[in-house]
Amino acid sequence: MISLSDMIIDGKDHEFVRKGKPKWLKMKLPGGDGYHDLRQIVDKHSLHTVCESAKCPNMGECWARGTATIMILGDICTRSCGFCHIQTGRPPLLDTDEPRRVGEAAGLMQLKHIVITSVNRDELDDGGAAIWAQTIREIRKNSPQTSIEVLIPDFCGDWDALNVVLAERPEILNHNMETISRLYSVVRPQAKYERSLELLRRSKEQGLNTKTGIMVGIGEEDAEVTQLMQDLIDYTQTDHGCCDILTIGQYLQPTRNHLPVNRWVDPSQFVAFKQLGEAMGIRHVESGPMVRSSYHAEDQVLQIEQPVA
Repeated sequence: MISLSDMIIDGKDHEFVRKGKPKWLKMKLPGGDGYHDLRQIVDKHSLHTVCESAKCPNMGECWARGTATIMILGDICTRSCGFCHIQTGRPPLLDTDEPRRVGEAAGLMQLKHIVITSVNRDELDDGGAAIWAQTIREIRKNSPQTSIEVLIPDFCGDWDALNVVLAERPEILNHNMETISRLYSVVRPQAKYERSLELLRRSKEQGLNTKTGIMVGIGEEDAEVTQLMQDLIDYTQTDHGCCDILTIGQYLQPTRNHLPVNRWVDPSQFVAFKQLGEAMGIRHVESGPMVRSSYHAEDQVLQIEQPVA
């Protein structure tokens, strides 16, 4: 593997920030009763979590509160995004018993809100949509009080596959844009900016609450973040409104073989992103250095359930 620290993106130097992380980047170490209880449930049911596979910096905090983002369809991804720590390769055979185990685990966790995500399974005819749908049904059966958020892949633009998931009516349909349009060829080489916008629009068109997330500090400029927010409003607009929730967090380089950090975004700029996005028309913007797509997801549900002023 090669180091990407000297990569040039779109004619601009994309240099690794070699000084230490700024003082506002604070992470809680794993531990406590909640952490160990959740560890036992995950291990007993042979489940994967994106918290571990993607080296999420909030794992200690979230697991201590008894919440984790379950990752289905295995832990090997068919794509090679420049920011992601999840292993790329040829996935194993489909585990058709996985939805049952996820449902049982959800029942034991007794959560108000659960987030499910997956790797990309581009080698499957439906991208894993049938497993997605069955997983949602199993969670509803075992934990009917739990609202469900699904953080889905783009299914290579197969809208029939998307509709299989949408038919289960999850409370939140989440699909991450990840970054601004200019950086897609490096950050998400197998994805398409317009395709992700189209997925969010189609989901909103069916009346679902929709959500997306991006990283900053990976080579974008502030004006490009503003343009992305405008694109979310313009291209996902339907009779049911536009994309409801946007999360914005600081990119952290998981290893030296991944894209380098281009800048440390000051906390005040995250506040500015939130204020601007909500003023533009996005119902809730969760923005901060340590924010990740499923960070405090249960609180975001409460935010969009409040009547619009």
